[in-house]
Amino acid sequence: MTPEAPGPEGTRPTPTRRRPGGRTARIRTQVLDAVRAELGEHGYDGLSMDAVAARAGVHRTTVYRRWGDVGGLLADVLDAASDDDWQPPDTGSLEGDLAALNQEIQAALIAQPPIVAALIAASFRSEKAAHAQQRLWEDRYARCEIIVSRAVRRGELPPHTDARRLLIAATAPLYHQLVLLRTPPDPHLPGHAARTAALAAAASAFAEPRQQATPE
Repeated sequence: MTPEAPGPEGTRPTPTRRRPGGRTARIRTQVLDAVRAELGEHGYDGLSMDAVAARAGVHRTTVYRRWGDVGGLLADVLDAASDDDWQPPDTGSLEGDLAALNQEIQAALIAQPPIVAALIAASFRSEKAAHAQQRLWEDRYARCEIIVSRAVRRGELPPHTDARRLLIAATAPLYHQLVLLRTPPDPHLPGHAARTAALAAAASAFAEPRQQATPE
């Protein structure tokens, strides 16, 4: 029974204060939860608008009208991930921060059902999902740049270290092993990848190229 439906014996429930969005926000949550569940269980090829609508308990015309197609559903799931208040770990050291970040990444990639891995795979099959995946990566890299700026302030890294290059180097081994090679998770990999990247960064491996002065 929905909140708008009459209660027993024709009475209506006591009105409650709603956050902006109300029923629309609730339907979005139901549908996106259904997309994640269907994607985790059946993969991209088994994802359909009708199955999502049935699982969410929402009329199929509502799903088609708002999201259009499977690509629209996937894009909204990815965009919704940027609505959270997640912040990168702060352990007090560059290596510790990168290792903790890698632990989070590994946990997400090996979680069951494999929703994160399935979303990454789906982004190669849907243009809408690909654009949304790129927006999510940009959001996450932007949030994680503070890891590098803190390390510079602590004196662990030289000034002008390229945060994006360092973050990619630190996290790429997780995606390579778990998504591309599909190897069993290695409990030592998050720390090892973090240590390797931190040592390389301290040796100025990720220093931004210096701008050459323009001749007079």
